Amino acid sequence: MEDMSVDTNPPASGSRVPWHQVHPGVRKAIEKLLGAPVAEAVTQEGGFSPAAAVRLRAANGRRAFVKAVGPEPNADAVRIYRAEARVAAALPASVPAPRLLDTFELDGWVVMAFEDVDGRHPAMPWQRDELDLVLAAVDRMSAALTPSPIDVPTIEELMGESFQGWRTLLGEDTTGLDRWALRHLGALAELESGWGRAAMGDTLVHCDLRADNMLISGDRVHVVDWPWACRGATWFDRMALLPSVGMQGGPPPHELLPDPDPDITKGVVALAGYFVRQARQPAPPGLPTLRAFQRAQGVVALEWLRERTGWA
Repeated sequence: MEDMSVDTNPPASGSRVPWHQVHPGVRKAIEKLLGAPVAEAVTQEGGFSPAAAVRLRAANGRRAFVKAVGPEPNADAVRIYRAEARVAAALPASVPAPRLLDTFELDGWVVMAFEDVDGRHPAMPWQRDELDLVLAAVDRMSAALTPSPIDVPTIEELMGESFQGWRTLLGEDTTGLDRWALRHLGALAELESGWGRAAMGDTLVHCDLRADNMLISGDRVHVVDWPWACRGATWFDRMALLPSVGMQGGPPPHELLPDPDPDITKGVVALAGYFVRQARQPAPPGLPTLRAFQRAQGVVALEWLRERTGWA
């Protein structure tokens, strides 16, 4: 049987690049945008990308939150930041996200400057009042973003290659795989094959909601980091958030999304398969904690899947 002991709250963090190590041309361009030299740079530790994520204060008092990534150590991060920049530039003011001030590329670096939101990530472990605030905001956001206000891929087009974990495991070494999952692997793979149709919809979906992608400011919730934005079912963002809530001290997913809709079950199957299979892969360059984070979410998602299917 797979060893199910996990770090119940692994950090959501990559290897952040400090401001002084950002390409000098990028730093100069940001100071021009702010109208004065940077007087203070505070690195934000949450999130997985091996990049700079810095709250800046210029000598004239102007502030910005800057994300910048270069081609090393993980070239895929550049592609992800380009996708985020395209989405951030298109998001309407109705989206509860920080406003994009500028975006540009320089010598292989991709840079985004946002308004600096005076907020914080939800407290860990989750506190019920903050969780209720976040879930209400997610539901309002999903309703407000239906139909999608921008042109983005469908969720199946974006995640189709990733959300086939159980089907991929059918042809891989399954040593150490959870016994319940191994016993039902064929049925899970078959159910997973229908997730794309089940998750179809015309809602603008964030597709990567976690505590480290949210900022709480008073009674407002700001949603950040939109590189995976796509069109999907209204329920998808709440569903995808819940495994991380469960592994970070919140209630189990079945209490927060008891809807027995079989389409949601197919979404949970695909999400669980993604986490379980990805957690078995080597760590990507510059993302040392990613697999532990995925594994911890996979444990919660598997338990949720057992509860939803009722399979012994």
